[in-house]
Amino acid sequence: MVVLDVSVVNVALPSIQHALAFDARHLAWVANAYTLAFGGLLLLGGRLADLYGHRRVFTAGLALFTAASLAGGLAGTPAWLLAARAAQGVGAAILAPATLTILTSAFPEGPRRTRAIAVWTAVGLAGGTAGNLVGGALTEYLSWRAILLANVPIGVACLAASRRLAPGPARRGGRRLDVLGAALATGGLAALACGLSGAPAAVPAGLALLGLFALAEARVARSPLIPPALVRPRAIWLGNAAMLLAGACLNPMWYFLTLSLQNVLGYGPLATGLAFLPHTLLTLAVGLRLTPWLMRRADDRVLVAAGALIAAAGFVWQARLAPGQDYLTGVLGPAVLISLGAGLLNTPLTVTVTSGVAPEDAGAASGLMNTAKQIGGALGLAALATLSTAPDGGPAPARVPAAGHGPAFTAIAAALAAVALLALALPRRRDALPAGNEPAARPGR
Repeated sequence: MVVLDVSVVNVALPSIQHALAFDARHLAWVANAYTLAFGGLLLLGGRLADLYGHRRVFTAGLALFTAASLAGGLAGTPAWLLAARAAQGVGAAILAPATLTILTSAFPEGPRRTRAIAVWTAVGLAGGTAGNLVGGALTEYLSWRAILLANVPIGVACLAASRRLAPGPARRGGRRLDVLGAALATGGLAALACGLSGAPAAVPAGLALLGLFALAEARVARSPLIPPALVRPRAIWLGNAAMLLAGACLNPMWYFLTLSLQNVLGYGPLATGLAFLPHTLLTLAVGLRLTPWLMRRADDRVLVAAGALIAAAGFVWQARLAPGQDYLTGVLGPAVLISLGAGLLNTPLTVTVTSGVAPEDAGAASGLMNTAKQIGGALGLAALATLSTAPDGGPAPARVPAAGHGPAFTAIAAALAAVALLALALPRRRDALPAGNEPAARPGR
């Protein structure tokens, strides 16, 4: 739900604009209100799970996300909808790190944890790919409101199950929430995201706040959101750098693929969503089956590098999309390589940046990883959008539909090649034992 709601509104935006009489200048905030609150509060959300208990924070985030989805689905004015979307983002920022923290706490390091993280990663990737399909189908056959109201029964079912299934460690005493760090990190990330979304004057303020955040974490905070010791291991800081760069490639690609299918190939909303079905199915198959099997037989850094290069090849192919091209060579062929590569690199990279972390810092590690991915996506979209600008300053899809987004896809391929280089510098790590013979825990690096 959390990942799907990043993209599910894209196809429904014209319907939302018509139904609520949205000013065209503010329509983008239906998506931005969610992503800004989500990305800006992830570090805080991750630390909450460490301080107040994984299950308690998980259920709180899920309850807020579900209630905000209900409010958004019933919205009668633009302001009402934007407030609900922002509240959804706050709930998502609390919920997303807690989901991974629960897994890393419930499973000791080793192949069993790897399989659990593989499921978590594959479901998240599938949520990203399925957003346009779900949004297109619900909008066309029901209403734009259904894209938000559909979260409600799922959220209620998960709340009912969480008390029985999710572990609930006791609250850890003697530690306080780093309010100053939370304010600086959230303000800095939000200002930086606003600057990249069209307010350049906010960029210096965002960078200054992030600088103060780093200083406060190292010198002032008693219980920092990101403990300095957490980011000292090479696997953590280098792995999160690779995650940020991968997020800058794999998150924005859905924006450019959606516009390319509609503006270059002339697909409608539902046809566009259906065109993404192979991405969803292949990502699930690779993430759930192939990647865990390979992780027991190969070094994780090799899998990350190989996945990045395979996906890069897919984007080079995707950059050649042209009007009149058939689905097989214009969409499906690149989809196979992109989905295979993304499925290969995400799970071992996630395992790398969450392994060898003390239990009391598991939420911070999860929040840092999710923040790297989401902020990478925001930065990547802003940078790649400049490559899809027409000579007169207008966006390429609106002014020159036949041009597609070849330069953006080519830049994504180059960035993924850089991810492969970063991956090869990571420490060695592999789940070498065959299934069924794993120990209770694997020694840390």
